[in-house]
Amino acid sequence: MKTLDWITLGLYFVLMLAVGIAIRSRVKNARDFFTAGGKMPWWLSGISHHMSGYSAAVFVGYAALAYTEGFSLYIWWACSIALALVIGSSVFATRWVRLRLHTGMISPLEYLTARYGHGTKLCLACSGSLLKIFDVGAKWTASALLLHMFANVDLVWGVLLIGGVTLVYSVIGGLWADAATDLSQFVIQLISGISMFVVVMRHLGGVGAITGIWHSLPASHRQLFHGQYTPGFALTFLLVNLLSYNGGTWSLAQRFMASPDATSARRSALLSASLYLVWPLVLFYPMWAAPLLLPGAAHPEDSYAILAQRLLPQGLVGLVLAGLFAHSMAMTSSDANAVSAVVVRDIAPSVVPKAWLDNETKQLTAGRICTFSFLAGSMIIALLANHMGGVLGLILLWYGALVGPVAVPMLLGMLPVFKRCGAFSAISSWLSGVATFAALRLFAPSSVNGRSGSLVLSIGGPVVVSLIVYILSGLIRPNDNPRAAALLLELR
Repeated sequence: MKTLDWITLGLYFVLMLAVGIAIRSRVKNARDFFTAGGKMPWWLSGISHHMSGYSAAVFVGYAALAYTEGFSLYIWWACSIALALVIGSSVFATRWVRLRLHTGMISPLEYLTARYGHGTKLCLACSGSLLKIFDVGAKWTASALLLHMFANVDLVWGVLLIGGVTLVYSVIGGLWADAATDLSQFVIQLISGISMFVVVMRHLGGVGAITGIWHSLPASHRQLFHGQYTPGFALTFLLVNLLSYNGGTWSLAQRFMASPDATSARRSALLSASLYLVWPLVLFYPMWAAPLLLPGAAHPEDSYAILAQRLLPQGLVGLVLAGLFAHSMAMTSSDANAVSAVVVRDIAPSVVPKAWLDNETKQLTAGRICTFSFLAGSMIIALLANHMGGVLGLILLWYGALVGPVAVPMLLGMLPVFKRCGAFSAISSWLSGVATFAALRLFAPSSVNGRSGSLVLSIGGPVVVSLIVYILSGLIRPNDNPRAAALLLELR
C-alpha cells in the first residue's frame, strides 16, 4: 500500500460515512429505519440485494477454491444463487410485499405470530439472531484479513476500523443508508473489479486470454464439478440458497419488503439474479488465472490480494481494496438492520415494559441501540474466528448448515401448500435441524476444515432433516389455527 492507495481507501470510508449521514433526514420513524417506508425502487432494491448477498469472504475463502478447484465454483455458487432467485421471484419475493401491505409488519418475522403463535416466533427470532452474529463475525474477519494482506494492518485494528465505519452509518441511516451505500459500493466494486479483470487479461496476452487460460490450467479446472464439489453438493447448496436468498436471510427479505408492490419486488429479485450470473465471471477471472501467475502458491487464499499488489498501479490497489470492503460492509450493515428489526419488533416486547416501545419513535431509538449492539458483538466474534473453523468454516458450516432450520418454517409458512403445518411443525423442524447439525459436528467433522467428512452431509443434513420433519409433522399433527388460514388467503 502506497500513499495514494491509503488516500483512496480513506476517501472511500469518508464517502460511506457521508452517504449515511446525508440520508439521515429520510429516517423519521421505525418504518423508515427498517423497511425504507416501502418506497425503495426496484432497481435500488435489486442492487442492494446483490451487494448484501456476499462479502469480502469471497476474496479470501472462495479465492482459495477458485485457485485449487477452478470453474466449478461459479456453478455451485453463482449459478445456484441465480437459479434460486429466479424460482423465488414469483414464489417468495411477491409474498414479502403482500405481508407488509396486508399486516403492516416491518420485521421479517412478525407474521409468524399469526402463522405459528408468539412462542414459536420468539424461538426462531432468538436462534436466528444468535446465528447472524457468527455469520457477520466471519465477514469482519475476512475483511480484516484482506487489510492485513494489503497493508500489514493488525487483525484487531482491521476489524475495529471496518466495523466502526459500518456501525456509524448503519446506526444513523437504517435501511435507506444501507441501500444508498450499497449503490455507492456497487459502483466502486464495479470499477475495481473490471480493473483487475483487464490488468490480468492484458498480463496474460490480451482478449484471447479470457478463454485461453483454460487450456493452460489443469484439465480439472475446466470441469463443472470437481472434487468434493459434486452435483450433489451443488443441489444441496441450491436448496440452502433457495431458502437463504429468498428471505431466510432476513436482510434479503427486507429488500423485498421495502418494495412498493409485488411487481417491483419480483423485478428486484430478477435483477439480483442477473447480476449473479454475469458479474462473478468478471470477479472470479483473476482468481481462476492465479495459478498461472502465482504457481505453487503456499496460501491460495492470499492470491487475489497478491495479484492486486503486483499488477496494479498506485491508487488502484486502494480502490480494489475498497471494492472488496464494499461487499462486507453492505452485507453486515444489512444484517445488523434486519436483526435489530427482529429484536425490536419480535423479541423485546416480550422482555421489556410495553411503555418502552409503544410508538415508532421509541422503536427507532431502540433499533439504533440494537444495531450498535449487534455490530459490536459480531466484531468480538470476528476476533475469535480462528477458534471456530476459520472464515470458510464459519460461512459454509455454521451459517450454511444452520440457516435451514430457521428458514424452513419461516419461508414455507407463507405457502398455502403447507397450510397443514403449524406451530408443532415449526418447532419440530427447527429442533431436528439444530440437533442434526450438533450430531454432525460431533461425529462427522466436515472436510471444510481439512478433515474427513462430506460437505453434502455437513451442510445439507440439517436443512434436509428440517424440511422432511416440517412436512411429515404437518401430516401427523395438522394445523387448525384460523388466523394462519386467514393469513395464507391474503397472500395468494
